[in-house]
Amino acid sequence: MRLRLTIVAGLATLLASVGLYPLYEEGGWFGTAFGAVLVAGAAGVLTRRLRLAAVLCPLIGLVALFLYLTVLFASSRALLGLLPTPASTARLGRLIGEGWRDANSYAAPVPMLPAIDMFTGTGIGLVAVLVDFLAVRVRRAALAGLPLLAVFSVPAAVRQQTVGWLAFLLSAGGYLALLVTDAREQLSGWGRAVFTRHWSPGRQIDERPDSSPLAASGRRIGLAAVAIAIILPFAVPGIEPRGLLGIGGGGGSDTAAGSGSVTGLDALDPLVSVRRQLVRNGDANVLDYHTTDGAAPDYLRMYSLDRFDGERWTMGPLRAGRDSRVKGRELPSDPAVGAIPVRAVTTNITIDSRVHGLDVLPAPYPPTKVDIKGDWRVDPTSLTVFSSRDSAGGRSYRVDSIRPEPTYQDLVSGAPPPASITGRYLSVPDSISDDITRLASNVTSGAATPYEKAVKLQEWFTQPGRYTYSLEAPPPRRDGALRDFLFVSRTGYCEQFASSMALLARIIGIPARVGLGYTSGSQQADGTWVVRTKDAHAWPELYFTGVGWLRFEPTPGGDGGQGSASVPSYTTPELLPGSPGSAQNPLPTGGTAAGGEPTPGATTIPGHRTDTLADQRAAPQVAPAQDGSRLPIGWLLAALAVVLLLLTPAALRRVSRAHRWARAKSDVAVAHAAWDELRADAADHRLEWPASETPRSTARRLTETLALEETAAEALTRLARAEERARYATQAAPATTLRDDTGLVRAAFRAGAGRRVRWRARLFPPSATATLRRAGTRALDVFEWLDVAIPRRRRHT
Repeated sequence: MRLRLTIVAGLATLLASVGLYPLYEEGGWFGTAFGAVLVAGAAGVLTRRLRLAAVLCPLIGLVALFLYLTVLFASSRALLGLLPTPASTARLGRLIGEGWRDANSYAAPVPMLPAIDMFTGTGIGLVAVLVDFLAVRVRRAALAGLPLLAVFSVPAAVRQQTVGWLAFLLSAGGYLALLVTDAREQLSGWGRAVFTRHWSPGRQIDERPDSSPLAASGRRIGLAAVAIAIILPFAVPGIEPRGLLGIGGGGGSDTAAGSGSVTGLDALDPLVSVRRQLVRNGDANVLDYHTTDGAAPDYLRMYSLDRFDGERWTMGPLRAGRDSRVKGRELPSDPAVGAIPVRAVTTNITIDSRVHGLDVLPAPYPPTKVDIKGDWRVDPTSLTVFSSRDSAGGRSYRVDSIRPEPTYQDLVSGAPPPASITGRYLSVPDSISDDITRLASNVTSGAATPYEKAVKLQEWFTQPGRYTYSLEAPPPRRDGALRDFLFVSRTGYCEQFASSMALLARIIGIPARVGLGYTSGSQQADGTWVVRTKDAHAWPELYFTGVGWLRFEPTPGGDGGQGSASVPSYTTPELLPGSPGSAQNPLPTGGTAAGGEPTPGATTIPGHRTDTLADQRAAPQVAPAQDGSRLPIGWLLAALAVVLLLLTPAALRRVSRAHRWARAKSDVAVAHAAWDELRADAADHRLEWPASETPRSTARRLTETLALEETAAEALTRLARAEERARYATQAAPATTLRDDTGLVRAAFRAGAGRRVRWRARLFPPSATATLRRAGTRALDVFEWLDVAIPRRRRHT
């Protein structure tokens, strides 16, 4: 029946399926898959037990799988809840069809619908039947790796992302275990056993040769191969940009040396990617576009960060349903936007072919329609267009969007936002200090409406001399960094400005989030707009009832700030239709009216480009700065791990010594423990210890070789005699002094050794490394329990 090989084949299939976890929102599919693998294995055992023809084995497995699915998903329509009927079969057929359609409709991770659950269980069950047939029935374990590889490759094909190292380790370990078990099963059938003097008629006869040493060697080779496969990519530049455990890798650079490639903003931590692009050497092109938005197009937004933990803004998971594909359909919109004047905008964007890892489309906000090839979907909450399968590098696409043009009356209506907005975009952690709360109140004092408060917040950050734009500021991650920016250093870049204004807006009751993407870039002579890595940007987005989400710009622009940053015209009240003018809002003169002419009493924020202006300033070359203010936690953890690794042999030697003495309860056990301890000390000090010598011969040789003093020689003699009596005498010698004797002899060994040997014995004792090797060998024998759990069949000649 080859029961052990059957179990390992099923386990290998389950371990290969672990890599599917990123494709599902929940883990309920694994229970269905586990049952399918069990049924496939049981069917295989039954066919081998009945000695059926090989061609019938997969057919019986498929029948068993069909019965299992019937019981699980169509029992109410089956005869006696088990036997298939036309109705139950039709039910399974419908579920398979729905599962296929749902798998192609939803973006990963998909919801755990019954159809998807059955579709997944069926697929893994088919693989289990095939693996059992190839590995167990026809004994082609290596060929069984093909269906396992197919299961393992599904996440990479669907999401276009590498599978996690842990999933790879489990999958590779399962396949290697299958190969080792198959080889051991085949080797065990070679010839008859050769019995030694240790065999006696009272012992159970096992005529199969012992393949344990070969199996252990195979496991060591397999483990080394898997370890190299996991670790080597982290050491090769360009393969794994994050490095092992997030250490090293790409550092802060987004361009691989000599490759000219550009990395897009990272979905895992977009704020970090913004800083990397701002401080990177050079200024690589990211995209270019043509637009109908005139001389001052809006920003190209990618991400929306709506979660604030007290120091850092992050985003929730992007979700998309079965009808979320952007191709050929209108995108969802905020109902509030339709109540104000808007202007339709069309933007044709081309992503540079050197950009890689970009699975979110830069687009003007809010988009209403996106025309692009591939499987691209929209998150209905944030209107982020993303893909789990395709990359935007080298693609061209068209975006239809709207540009809000609210009037002053639209913005100052003051109506409260709906509960769906306040519940998500007004939360502020309790850890926010009182001085930040007071700052928000003081800055917006005198403002009657949320819009007026938002304008005052923007003016607070952009007033000359109050805050300084610099890429040398640390990102707001450590405790108190945001507070330090507001009150102490007053120096930062777009991340600090956007994060701070969004927080202050929430404190005073304005729903806020942080948008990330790129500024509008710079216009070329032929009318094309070019966006470069230095245009990566973060900004706050504030929600106003009846208007929707609007971008604000607290980051200084121009030569003293982010060069291509622009202030939306609606954030200057004097430029809005229906504004009462400067009489109710006395502000410095020097602004610009909607038509481009200076307006008395209007506001111009120094260093900024206002959207209604036609002049465009190219982004300045900002000198790269090293982010040395943060503690290199990753490197500190790595250094700590190295130190612990170096201390492990010495610590293990001490633990082994204490454990050896603790187990010795009788005189015989103490004598053996003392002799074993003496042997370990001799190995640590590079002294020979032939296994063929008797204890007395060993003591005599060591005494002569080391020229031991009388006290140490007597102690060594007592240890040798105690060991001899423990081995051969009916009664062991008293063990009162043996532990002290081992200490005397150890000191004599140390005194007779050179300095290098002594330090090696203290820090890297060979006896401890031998213990580690033995422990590793035992740990690798994962399947040895099967030798005990499964009775071996006797061969009959």
